[in-house]
Amino acid sequence: MTQYLDFEKPLSEIEGKAEELRAMGRADSKVDVSKEAAQLDAKARDMLASLYKGLTPWQKAQVARHAERPHCKDYVDALFTDWTPLAGDRNFADDHAVMGGLARLDGRSVMVIGHEKGHDTRTRIERNFGMARPEGYRKAIRLMEMADRFGLPVVTLIDTPGAYPGKGAEERGQSEAIARSTQACLRLGVPLVSVVIGEGGSGGAVAFATANRVAMLEHSIYSVISPEGCASILWKDADKMREAAEALRLTAQDLLKLGVIDRIVTEPLGGAHRDRDAAIASVGKALQAMLTEFDGKSTDEIRSARRTKFLDMGSKGLAA
Repeated sequence: MTQYLDFEKPLSEIEGKAEELRAMGRADSKVDVSKEAAQLDAKARDMLASLYKGLTPWQKAQVARHAERPHCKDYVDALFTDWTPLAGDRNFADDHAVMGGLARLDGRSVMVIGHEKGHDTRTRIERNFGMARPEGYRKAIRLMEMADRFGLPVVTLIDTPGAYPGKGAEERGQSEAIARSTQACLRLGVPLVSVVIGEGGSGGAVAFATANRVAMLEHSIYSVISPEGCASILWKDADKMREAAEALRLTAQDLLKLGVIDRIVTEPLGGAHRDRDAAIASVGKALQAMLTEFDGKSTDEIRSARRTKFLDMGSKGLAA
């Protein structure tokens, strides 16, 4: 069953009524409810289009966090072949919040790194809800350096509320690991392309997304802090998350105008969770297009272009 968000409650009532009519028709073949169900379906489609045409930043944050949205593992399984997972940071442990490995994207050998949130209670706990610890970032550094050594492009899939803030993570050097991972991104002589597929939270996202090209799914978010965290700091009231979401400029549309990202990947009507296959296919096409931009370019050109991109960041404003 579809999990409805708060602002989708009117839609859930209409789709629920349509499903009730179909259930009646299945229970009694003499009852013809196809016409009434079709009318409700049309009304639901119109309402869905209306709702998603003007989503607020807070509503986009809710869509980005939807439990049924495809996660990193779903993209890896659907888009990549010859997937060979690589584990561990060769220092402390393997962090299951970060997936990484060798694969092929449409025949092109790549290194894939991404946050994985999990899809049920067991896997969410195992994956720590996509919040990486220092060993996760150090694993990513190891894989990026391996990719650089063998001339393999790096693909990163971003979906995290932020780096894990636990005591053990801080003791093992969380901030240092994030900084080193960001530095590793900047040093790469191979193309690095990133897609924010859900949440892009704080330095935990930047550590994987300091890339030559950064794309965002249409209803994903990317910000320095969560709306709830921002509201707690600025207003001492987490319930002001709507105002915080507006102020943070965390939507793909605002970030494209600001020059923080390079492209927006269109989602199916109603969000990626309503048509997972279509959303995954769109991300695959975007990844291939971004990688193709760097065909034939030297390592110095690739590295210099990435550095220039981030040095220029902040020169654009929403009014420009």
